[in-house]
Amino acid sequence: MDEIETGFEKLMQKIDELHTKEKSQTAAVKENDAKLLRKMAKSAVPVVKIVGLNMLRMGKQDTKGEIYDPAYYPQKMIILGKVDAEGFRPDNPAKTITDQFCVLSEDADFFELMYSFDGFLTDSYLNPIDARKAIEVYGYDVMFMLYRAMHDYLESEEKLVGALDTVMNYVFARAQ
Repeated sequence: MDEIETGFEKLMQKIDELHTKEKSQTAAVKENDAKLLRKMAKSAVPVVKIVGLNMLRMGKQDTKGEIYDPAYYPQKMIILGKVDAEGFRPDNPAKTITDQFCVLSEDADFFELMYSFDGFLTDSYLNPIDARKAIEVYGYDVMFMLYRAMHDYLESEEKLVGALDTVMNYVFARAQ
């Protein structure tokens, strides 16, 4: 066998070893995906408190589709995923779910936020779920969206600090 064939066989052997290691590590990650999501959620709490939204708990809708007399949940939340709504709400089987989201609260808790609309009143049910259920129902999108939210927040903070540096340099005539 010449050197090229020997080198090629070693290359193929290393590729096979990497594939074996990849399968093993992929299995380990999948076994711990909910643990990772919970850890990410806890780490994101300070940012959720800043950028989170006050989600609508209940509101009346006028003939133009505008909400009035809104009531909001007390804690801020970020939306991590959405599924096609089907079925009825667990708190009231008479209410059809029109929109269903996975949200993360500022307390690092996951919920399914289920909205119903009866033609006049939009109201919701906040169904607590764990990280495992969030992944099962909404897929790995919840993990990606949480990562993306933190990434976007970091970018905006970097731009803000850069703009503040520019202002400070101008105001105090600092040399750059």
